[in-house]
Amino acid sequence: MKTDRQQTGRRGEDEACDFLRSRGHFILARNWRAGHLELDIVSVLGTEVHFVEVKSRTEPVTADPIVNVNALKQKRIVRAASTFMNSNCRLQLPPDAEVCFDIITIVFNNSSTRIEYYPRAFIPIYV
Repeated sequence: MKTDRQQTGRRGEDEACDFLRSRGHFILARNWRAGHLELDIVSVLGTEVHFVEVKSRTEPVTADPIVNVNALKQKRIVRAASTFMNSNCRLQLPPDAEVCFDIITIVFNNSSTRIEYYPRAFIPIYV
């Protein structure tokens, strides 16, 4: 049986996929995993591949969900994206694909859903 948190997360990912599709994205993968690495959504828009992190919360929230995508989380997403790009999944992508790291935050309350989309929310920095 799924917990409330898992149900909120699944519902948020469903909403995020619908949102992206409505803007022309093709959903290539959802909840993609390789060992301990995970990507919420991988989508394609033209020649861009979007690695989308989804953060869902239910009212009341004490902080914007985007704050939970900190530097450590970004590093994990980049590592997962690199693994994805080096896997057989790469064959499904445009050969000149540009990589984008996006975040979608979703806040549910009793009567509405608030979706915020942050395209190209962060750029990986290698030191």
